[in-house]
Amino acid sequence: MAPMNHLAMLHGMTGTSAKMRPLAESLAPGNWGVVCPEGTYVHPKSGRAWWVRDDLTETVAPADQILMSMKSLEQSLPEGKLIVGGFSQGGAIASAMLETSIEERIVGLVLLATMSVRDEQLRGILRSIRPRSVVWMHGERDHIVNIADGMKLASMFEDAGWDVIRLHHEKGHMIDLSQKDSLVDAIRIMSEDG
Repeated sequence: MAPMNHLAMLHGMTGTSAKMRPLAESLAPGNWGVVCPEGTYVHPKSGRAWWVRDDLTETVAPADQILMSMKSLEQSLPEGKLIVGGFSQGGAIASAMLETSIEERIVGLVLLATMSVRDEQLRGILRSIRPRSVVWMHGERDHIVNIADGMKLASMFEDAGWDVIRLHHEKGHMIDLSQKDSLVDAIRIMSEDG
């Protein structure tokens, strides 16, 4: 039996797998499974994170935490085709997963209110792999991840020949559920093209 394909959605800082799962399940194509991994690190204030700032932890630098989170996901995501996405920190890790051995299984990305945290590495990998699809959403009034940084991420993919569906909204650091049908449609098309 062939492995099932999965939508892997990564929560943001102070989020949890349980909080991300309802959204992920509502976005996933009907014949795809859903996986919502838990962030690698316990956040000191609440929930989990894929990395924490230097002043909140004394053990491992954020850049190394990002690498550890990527390695953990690389080893734990299920077999089969993947659409990898996430919100804020989770979206940053999702795009960084193109640097890992699972890259060939990724058929698309869902990048919500996020930016690149590894610009040089992402630009480098995008030059050497086949283009796919991205659905990108960002709010004009996002005070956590500036929209200019989010647009820079979308442009990196466009410059590398990826098909990027841009969904703008006037809100802040959030997912605009009034555009949920557009997200669902874009993810469905990724699943069919992959």
